[in-house]
Amino acid sequence: MKNKILFAATILFGLLMVNSGLNKFLNYMPMPEISPEMMTVLMAFSTTKWIFPLVGIAEIIGGILIAIPRYRALGAIIIFPVMVGILVHHAVHDFAGIGFGLLLFAINLWIILENREKFQPMVN
Repeated sequence: MKNKILFAATILFGLLMVNSGLNKFLNYMPMPEISPEMMTVLMAFSTTKWIFPLVGIAEIIGGILIAIPRYRALGAIIIFPVMVGILVHHAVHDFAGIGFGLLLFAINLWIILENREKFQPMVN
């Protein structure tokens, strides 16, 4: 039962990450209503031309790898810094949206913990 739940969570997580990454390139999802201070943050990010494509590529590659059981551990490690950035962003600028970010971060940690034997040689 646990494996089926993990499989479903990883597939949904992977699809969500691929969708989010593709949106950074194709802009097909509408922007929500944002505050003026949030607009300042987004404008600062947009002046750094490489940050959104880098995050988008990491989300796409990580999301695809997480959906493939053999490469799930690698995908989780690729997505981990993006998830930390999402949590910090919501903690500082948009606390109302932190719940969903925490859920995704918990799924990412679960994937990492379930594959900890693959990371053991790096730690030793």
